[in-house]
Amino acid sequence: MFKSRLSLTAVIAGATLVSAVAAQAGDISGAGATFPYPIYSDWAKTYKEKTGTGLNYQAIGSGGGIKQIEARTVTFGASDKPLGGDELKANTLVQFPTVMGGIVPVVNVDGIKPGELVLDGATLAKIYEGKITKWNDPAIAKLNEGVKLPDAAIAVVHRSDGSGTTFNFTYYLAAVDQGWKDDIGVSTAVEWPVGLGAKGNQGVAANVDQTKNSIGYVEYAYALQNHMTYTDMINKDGKRVAPKADAFAAAAANADWSSQPGFGVILANQPGEATWPMTAATFILMHLDAKDGAASAEALKFFDWAYANGGAAAAKLDYIPMPASVVSQIKAEWTQIKGKDGASVWAMNN
Repeated sequence: MFKSRLSLTAVIAGATLVSAVAAQAGDISGAGATFPYPIYSDWAKTYKEKTGTGLNYQAIGSGGGIKQIEARTVTFGASDKPLGGDELKANTLVQFPTVMGGIVPVVNVDGIKPGELVLDGATLAKIYEGKITKWNDPAIAKLNEGVKLPDAAIAVVHRSDGSGTTFNFTYYLAAVDQGWKDDIGVSTAVEWPVGLGAKGNQGVAANVDQTKNSIGYVEYAYALQNHMTYTDMINKDGKRVAPKADAFAAAAANADWSSQPGFGVILANQPGEATWPMTAATFILMHLDAKDGAASAEALKFFDWAYANGGAAAAKLDYIPMPASVVSQIKAEWTQIKGKDGASVWAMNN
C-alpha cells in the first residue's frame, strides 16, 4: 500500500522537476529541503488555482538548495539548517522561517503500532552508533515493558544526501549523547557508523517501509501521510510525548527568533513537559541583490499569501505556522531585498 502512495509523491516531485524546465515566465522557482515539501506542494496547488502563478519547487535536500541559491539558479533556496550570520553576509542572503514541524523515528516491526514503542535520546543515539543492534536489547526493553520485542537485528536507515533533517537529527543526538557529540558530530551529512543511506525524506520512508525490523527518521508529515509506525519519545523533562502539533508548538513556545541572524533558532531538545524533542523550523534563502527583481517579488508575494492563508493547510499536516509577531519581523527583513534598480522588490507588492 505504501508503494502506491510513495509513487504518487514521486510522480508529483518528478512533474515538478520537469515543469521547472518549461516553466512559464511568471512561475516561481525554488529548490531545497524535502522536510517542507508536503506543505509547499499543498500551498502551491491552492496558490496556482487562485492566482494562476505556479511554484516549481525541486525537493532535492537542504544542501542542494543552498548550492542552487548561492549559484543563483533559482529564485529561492530552502534549508532546514539555518545559515549563520557570517554565511548569510558572505553570500548576500536573507533568511526567514516558513513553518515548524517535527522529526520522528519511524519503524517497521511486526506487531508494533504507531505510538506503541517509546525511545529516549540516548537509546536512539546508540542505535545509530551501532552500539544497540537488536530490538530486544535491554535498553529498549526497559523503556517498553509489556511490549513484545523481536530477537531481530535492527536495520538502520539514514539520509544519504546533504540534509537539514539530518542536521537537526544529529544536533539532537549530540545534545543527548556525549559519544555522538565527540565521535560523529552535527552536520547535514555525517560519517554514519552503520546503516543504509536513502535520498530525501521520501527515500528514508520508502526504505523503512520495505525493510523489516528497520528504523529511520523523517519529517512527521511523511509518517502521517503514509500511515507509518512512528515512536513516542522521552523528552528533556523525562516525560513521554507523542509527535503531535501541540508538542511541536510547545518546543517553539519560548523561541526568541530575533536572537539569531536570519531567525536561525534551533528548536531541538527544548525544555518543557509537553515538548517534542526533535522539533525544527524550515527556512527560505533569497539574495539581497536580486538578479531578477520581478521574480523575487513574485516569490515574496507567494510567501506573504502563505503566511496569511496557509495556516489551516499547515496545521492539517501537523506543521506549526509562524506566529504573527514573527511574520511581522520577517516582512521587515524583506524590505532589504532589492532589484537591479536599487528599489525594494517587496515595495512592488505594496
